[in-house]
Amino acid sequence: MGSGEADVLATPAMVALMEKTAYMSVNAQLEQGQTTVGTMITIEHLSATPVGMDVFCESKLINIDGKRLTFEVKAFDKSGCIGEGTHERFIVNSERFQLKANEKLSQ
Repeated sequence: MGSGEADVLATPAMVALMEKTAYMSVNAQLEQGQTTVGTMITIEHLSATPVGMDVFCESKLINIDGKRLTFEVKAFDKSGCIGEGTHERFIVNSERFQLKANEKLSQ
């Protein structure tokens, strides 16, 4: 995954880290057979991080609306905040969700 010709952390890689962080922050509290899936993300990539520099992410659950979870997400390198925004995830039944997705293979 690249970012054009620049040797920096690509925005999609930062987004993937944000999604994983939000997922991991609530996964242990879910019922057996449940997971969360990302449905929306709105972020700003604020600062370039050179390839090889460590990056970490924080997420904060800011709203619960039924099965809809909204997170504030922020990514950092050693110089400070490199990206921030909001991320929405939905709680789903893992097996039913996968079966429904797999139905597309037979269409």
